[in-house]
Amino acid sequence: MSWIATSAFSKIAVGIDRPEDVVVGKDGRVFASDHQCAVAEIHPDGSFARLGPAGGAPNGINMDAQGRILIANFGIYDGVEGPLQRFDPATGAHETLLAEVGGKRLTSANYPVMDRAGNIWCANSTHADTWPQALDGRADGFIFVLRPDGSSDIVAEGLKFPNGMALSADDTTLYCAQTSAADVLAFDVLPGGKLGGGRRYGPVLGRLMGPNDDVVAAAAAAQHHDDLGYTDGVGLDAEGNLWVCLPAANKVVAISPSGQVETVCHDPSGGLINHPTNVTWGGEDLRDLYIGSIRADYVLKARSPVPGLAMAHQQ
Repeated sequence: MSWIATSAFSKIAVGIDRPEDVVVGKDGRVFASDHQCAVAEIHPDGSFARLGPAGGAPNGINMDAQGRILIANFGIYDGVEGPLQRFDPATGAHETLLAEVGGKRLTSANYPVMDRAGNIWCANSTHADTWPQALDGRADGFIFVLRPDGSSDIVAEGLKFPNGMALSADDTTLYCAQTSAADVLAFDVLPGGKLGGGRRYGPVLGRLMGPNDDVVAAAAAAQHHDDLGYTDGVGLDAEGNLWVCLPAANKVVAISPSGQVETVCHDPSGGLINHPTNVTWGGEDLRDLYIGSIRADYVLKARSPVPGLAMAHQQ
């Protein structure tokens, strides 16, 4: 895979608040998460407009077949609840889809993705009390599903900070980044909105810091953190490469179908590619690449060397 030079990226939506993720609709409309509203729409000229009510902690976002925005609220970041919500840009309706599952409150819903059967898969990263504790290696995260009939279940648990997710082209495999294990897991998607056991997909993607270190602060202060492997958002391209964001390293890598890892883009200084957290594709040829960030007050855009895999809502 070709590298994307740092200089190839441009800033859009400058002034946005913690744009963790971006989603592009079938009609080409671009939306990003924003802490000051339900969701922000990014216009073709790079400006943005905030839509819907403030409140919660919008983090990973995605879209359903009707063009409504699915919002995972990473509540632990702000000390608030972390439900799965939905916002309709057409009507302004804002609703909570799920606040607890399997008797467990959602405190850190992280990233949702919907399959073609209408199942919404989402990670709840941790039940740690505070953000600094969240990345200490505890295995209290889980994946849950909300099915079209309204039923919900925890379908995988004992995970180390499950984070971004992606579905294979045929919806038979669910990929999930395990941030505190520096890897990605792959699960077989079973009939009825269930998952098989998880297995590591590709290698461990870098080192982890000590359990008593503040990962984000230490990575920002360190002079050499290119090898930190805290995995965040993931996305599949049309050639089957799984792109993985490594925010602490200011890097995005790709795991090829053969399991090889290549660097897609890297900005050691963090001057432009600053804590990248999610990748998304849009445009008529699905080669407009968008990268969200947990740190920057802008979204990055560039042309991708390969098209993204069309998601269910883009078909």
